[in-house]
Amino acid sequence: MTQNAIEIAADSALLVIDVQKGFDDASFWGKRNNPAAEGNIAALMDAWRETGRPVVLVRHASRPGSVLAPDQPGHAFKDFVEERRGKEALLVTKAVNSAFYGTPDLAEWLTASGIRQLVVAGIQTNMCVETTARMAGNLGYEVLVPLDATHTFDLAGPGGLSLTADALADATAVNLQGGGFARVVTTAELLDAAPAVHTP
Repeated sequence: MTQNAIEIAADSALLVIDVQKGFDDASFWGKRNNPAAEGNIAALMDAWRETGRPVVLVRHASRPGSVLAPDQPGHAFKDFVEERRGKEALLVTKAVNSAFYGTPDLAEWLTASGIRQLVVAGIQTNMCVETTARMAGNLGYEVLVPLDATHTFDLAGPGGLSLTADALADATAVNLQGGGFARVVTTAELLDAAPAVHTP
């Protein structure tokens, strides 16, 4: 095995962050990137379920007025996630960027389950995915982020500065791996590595 080979633990947890219908509202969010994100997330969910690894679904509950508010249709998971949900998936509900500040307590569940490796995918790349991955790294987990199983939106900042969704995703990749929070990988690399530890 090469030095850079990906090793997926038998109990590696897949965190699927905020893959909710409200993110399909372009009039609310603006221009997105990576149309392949949903297909890649679905493939990872299938692989994790097929190999008996745990899946954690995270759902954002925004304030009233948001398309992600609990009383809005957009609060629901996208259909492909709901179809793959399964009774075994843990559901975490949060109101901030990090999945570690949600209910039930994610870190407590991971500790009780003895899980030390996390794969973090979902929406938005530079918001809840990056924040959750950074915090996981700070907490000492081994974190893998398949960037092509995430997407985000163009965003305006201070003083007229704005960045495209692709530029923000690139920044996330640099922040996470360059900063030592996580290893940035591809969905294909994870799918190739995932079945290995379950082979007798």
